[in-house]
Amino acid sequence: MATSQGASLDRKKLLADPIMVTTIVVLVTFLALFILYPLAILLVDSFISDQGGITFDIFRRVMAKPDFKKAIVNTLEIGAITGILSTLIGLLFAYVEEYVQLRTKFMSGLFKVVSILPVVSPPFVLSLSMILLFGRSGIISKTLLGIQNSNIYGMRSIILIQTMTFFPVCYMMLRGLLKNIDPSLEEAARDMGATRWQVFTTVTFPLLLPGLGNAFLVTVMESIADFANPMMIGGNVDTLATAIYMQITGNFDKKGAAAMAVVLLSITFVMFFVQKYILEAKSTATLSGKASRQRMLITDRSVRIPLTIMCSAIAIIVIAMYICVPYGSVITTWGRNYTLTNKWYLKVFNNYRGADAFTDSFIMAFIASPITSLLSMIISYLVVKKKFALRGFIEFTSMLAMAVPGTVLGVGFVRGYSNGLFHTGVLQWLYGTAAILIIVFVVRSLPTGTRSGISALRQIDKSIEESAYDMGANSFQVFMTVTLPLIKDSFLSGLVTAFVRSITAISAVILVVNPKILLITVQINEYANRGEYAVACAFSTILILITYTAVLGMNIFIKYFGTSRAQVEEA
Repeated sequence: MATSQGASLDRKKLLADPIMVTTIVVLVTFLALFILYPLAILLVDSFISDQGGITFDIFRRVMAKPDFKKAIVNTLEIGAITGILSTLIGLLFAYVEEYVQLRTKFMSGLFKVVSILPVVSPPFVLSLSMILLFGRSGIISKTLLGIQNSNIYGMRSIILIQTMTFFPVCYMMLRGLLKNIDPSLEEAARDMGATRWQVFTTVTFPLLLPGLGNAFLVTVMESIADFANPMMIGGNVDTLATAIYMQITGNFDKKGAAAMAVVLLSITFVMFFVQKYILEAKSTATLSGKASRQRMLITDRSVRIPLTIMCSAIAIIVIAMYICVPYGSVITTWGRNYTLTNKWYLKVFNNYRGADAFTDSFIMAFIASPITSLLSMIISYLVVKKKFALRGFIEFTSMLAMAVPGTVLGVGFVRGYSNGLFHTGVLQWLYGTAAILIIVFVVRSLPTGTRSGISALRQIDKSIEESAYDMGANSFQVFMTVTLPLIKDSFLSGLVTAFVRSITAISAVILVVNPKILLITVQINEYANRGEYAVACAFSTILILITYTAVLGMNIFIKYFGTSRAQVEEA
């Protein structure tokens, strides 16, 4: 009874606050227009005939295509294998980080850098490196091994590249779980005579199992949604993401592309539901709180040396592949003449409108990132701190974008804003402008920032904000002067994450971008597909420099202007 009265009082306070009500209305409108509406249009295109009746003819026509059936099988196979390999490698790096005593700090720092490198890099850099190393003019395949007609395009290459791209996601997820395992549980098993392997299989692994399933599904969703790598290195192997792209750009079949997008969305949505509402909850329940004390790291040579060798081998491969791209941008002719030159950079800026591409991409990412970060914090604040009828809708819809592959979202925006309900009227001006690209950037990065904000806000005592309300502050003043400063680390990290995701995005924008607007990622994809790898390397190198400069600059900013170590310890 008391709970219902408290909820009723909270709703009355909310309705009496015009700023909060306006914020909720604006948020609901934004989420409905730019997340739910594009997805709804896909369903309408797929199930509604030109005469207005419900039909399955479009699905029958699409599913009758042998190439599309093969694309579904390829997508699921690649996703499953990539998920398994990424989870295993991520677990290896996380276990070494949290359990093994490394000989030098350099080794520990190296493993951390390698684990984070693919996260803040353009999605196709490793594919480009694979071509430079093992392609027909590859430095390993042709120069070292003498193989003249090396063919690296296909499913195996996609799986290898996606594994190296996505294993850091598993590493970051599993590292947190391993850190929260109470060492006393494992030490009790050791005291009873269990070996290291027995402790891992009977104590550590069962505790990690929900988290492993969670990491596996997240990676499978990332793999299934990936467009850039299969497009660049897939060769004749089609996936659902590339099939949708070719259906709308090659066959000009927008309804067919919408039906394909619904198939892909159905697969990712089921995985998202299981990952978000079943495995993530079980993982949190299994490993709640922090470890009671610091863990004694493993120093046994029989464990330390093999694990260190495996991590070192993977690290060397990843670093070698990342070195290839900048090296390829300063070579006269890859595979023939390795004389250093700057002609490709001159071509990028003089012949290929590189300055325009970097300017357009940087400005749009720069605009989208603060909008995304602020929206994420506002949504997090409403979800955690307020009780109102549409709270569940806002939380679910903002996180729903995580389950929507970029290609699917792109088709939804094309259908929704080029010839949907808003092909005329107040929102007609959006399609084909930079504004719609900024909106796509915001929608794609919103779930990451929201999840981070929710985690940070749940650690703040409600009484801190209530005291500000008691002193006469309105909701806007409380949010800006009390809540936001307390979660500024999450806000700033969300800012740089949104910037990196926006400036390196391709799958969501390649269908929406106007030819008059140049994006770096689209340019890289275009020149790589033409076989102009040196130009693609030059574009990629500059993009890598931009993203790493942004990450480094933001880390320095957080270090000196973010929450201090003393404040963190007090909290």
